[in-house]
Amino acid sequence: MKQNKEQLIKYACLGDTHALNQLLLVCQPDIRRFARRTCSTTEDIEDAVQFTLWQLHKKIGTLKTISSFTSWLFRIIERECYRLFKVRQSKNIEARADIDKLSASSADIDLKIDLTNAIISLPLIYRQVLILRDIQEYSTPEVAEKLGITVEAVKSRLHRARLMVKEKINL
Repeated sequence: MKQNKEQLIKYACLGDTHALNQLLLVCQPDIRRFARRTCSTTEDIEDAVQFTLWQLHKKIGTLKTISSFTSWLFRIIERECYRLFKVRQSKNIEARADIDKLSASSADIDLKIDLTNAIISLPLIYRQVLILRDIQEYSTPEVAEKLGITVEAVKSRLHRARLMVKEKINL
């Protein structure tokens, strides 16, 4: 797969439209996954993914080396998510008088801290599966491949990890 992706990048840089279209399809899931972790809203995710794919299509010919493709692509999505965040933040500053939002956000922060502590305390085999599947949003077969275990083992460990996290948060 890596070899195939490198060939697609090479041919796309040379102006091959078929290779470019294939590259756009191959890269979209990774771009979307990164945007989900980086952007603040669903709308921003969609906008950032579209912008990044458009930039990839428009500027792939300017890429100097194939090895810099991934970092180049993720810099584009990261900058776009940040730009969209700044736009949204400036709009929110104007409408920030609502005190209820502050108390809700502090409850969210407390929940995030509890959740993070619960995940950190998991045994490694459960923590790896939970992070790959629920946080990094890899599919179950992708997690199984990355960890070198069966799909059934991933499902079992994920179920057990979720139960352990739930127990620790409910304490």
